[in-house]
Amino acid sequence: MDILIVVALAIALVTAAVTDIRNQRIYNWLTFPLIIAGFATHTVFGGFAGLKFAAGGFALGFVAMAVPYFLGVMGAGDVKLMAGIGAWLGVEATLVAFLFTCIAGGVYALVVLAFNPSMCKTVLRNIAYTFLVFIGTRQFNFASADEQQALPRLCYGVAITVGTIGAMGIFAWDSGSIFVGY
Repeated sequence: MDILIVVALAIALVTAAVTDIRNQRIYNWLTFPLIIAGFATHTVFGGFAGLKFAAGGFALGFVAMAVPYFLGVMGAGDVKLMAGIGAWLGVEATLVAFLFTCIAGGVYALVVLAFNPSMCKTVLRNIAYTFLVFIGTRQFNFASADEQQALPRLCYGVAITVGTIGAMGIFAWDSGSIFVGY
């Protein structure tokens, strides 16, 4: 069963990262079968307990990424990809994958800013201004980046891929198994 999870997720994650880099999209033809296959696999091998395992992971993956989506900083494909990952990994591993994804996304954003020095200066200036306004007025008044210079787009499918592979590696190292739950 572990090998099935690893192979299915590895194929889906690599495909998602490549399509996100090339087209800045993670397609439904990838995410919906990933979600359905996660539910089906766990239901076949675990019955009702497997279904609950997949549903819990799906719900956590969906909700965790839906919040940034509704704030306008994440694409719908990213949300569906993390939901599909959750359907395969269950709640515990999905939480770790999400946290690792957040770390990978932060590092990714810093690397992108490092290769764009003028944008990095603008972002740092805005952060400093926001901090100084907060210290002086005790009001959080964020100043967005310069309107003439748009922030670079991040292909968050890459961060999701790195974070999920990291979480799977941790679970495999820690317990000898990725498949935990029922």
